[in-house]
Amino acid sequence: MKKLVSIMLAGVMALSMVACGGANTSGNTTGVNSTQASNVELNVVIAHNQTSAENPYSQAALKFKEALEEVSGGRATATVHNGDLGENESELVEKLEMGAVDVTVASPGFMTAIGVKEIDIFSLLYLFDSFEHWEACMDGEFGDAMKEVISEKTDNRFKVVGYWTSSVRDYYGKKEITTPADLKGMTIRTQSTAVVQDFWTQCGAIPTTVAWGELYQALSQGVVDSAENDYTSLRLKEHHKTENSKYICETHHDYTTRLFLTTGSYYEKLTDEQKGWFDEACRIATEANREITINMFEESKQICIDDGAIVTNYEDIDIDAFKAIAVPIQDEFAEENNMQEYLEMIRNAAY
Repeated sequence: MKKLVSIMLAGVMALSMVACGGANTSGNTTGVNSTQASNVELNVVIAHNQTSAENPYSQAALKFKEALEEVSGGRATATVHNGDLGENESELVEKLEMGAVDVTVASPGFMTAIGVKEIDIFSLLYLFDSFEHWEACMDGEFGDAMKEVISEKTDNRFKVVGYWTSSVRDYYGKKEITTPADLKGMTIRTQSTAVVQDFWTQCGAIPTTVAWGELYQALSQGVVDSAENDYTSLRLKEHHKTENSKYICETHHDYTTRLFLTTGSYYEKLTDEQKGWFDEACRIATEANREITINMFEESKQICIDDGAIVTNYEDIDIDAFKAIAVPIQDEFAEENNMQEYLEMIRNAAY
């Protein structure tokens, strides 16, 4: 009988750990330990698509967990999934809507598929001139206005709780480029957003869609001639070590915006006290994401160079030639989607 009772108690404890998120022992998951479990009334499941613990997403998500525990006095915590729920952002967004994930990070472009065409303003290239310009816009009038657009256009399905960044994107490929003409006839793996593909097409390149998790192999085997992303992301995936990626050219075409997202329904279920904890943890995690990302730019660049990458610096790129293609696309997009006012907010932002 004692043995039977012991077995039953062990089963109850195991189920309790699963309910609190502590049963997952994956190296990419940070959950709730048994000491915490008795005090926790809120466990926020946060997931993103980057598998490396060194990635700024991973570090900022951990900051979210630490901040949530601190501001709540241990009454709230988070289970952090670093890419182990999938490297495809669309899958994570689906899990968010299903309630399997409470907070995630996603590129804005996914919202075009659900009818929010205005969101593509974030995808326009050469929209921001620097990290300082980007931050002034996201923390100012433009960022506030876009939160309202997203909430209204999705009927509060999605709630932006912070604007994250994945740094600034650059070209990398099998040869050096300094002008748009250098891209003629080259395949380039890029995002599937229409305004992005339009830009690269007008540069003379052939935009190609390849899943992020499959890009290393595609570059290694010559399936694509080039790609574009930030130093840290391409470095952590070792893209720069492939033959088709050893030339990195600092086009700086996209100071990226990533949405730190929850759902309106999840947020409204929280008590006022829990919302206070949650909001503060989001603020701290957002600050951490930006600081870590910007600080890692030079570090990741140097590692790429040390590994043999050949870098063409920003000053040696004909940026005006690239902007001459990008600006008309911006203007056309704004006119077609009644976003002229929003575009002017960005262009007139003080920083």
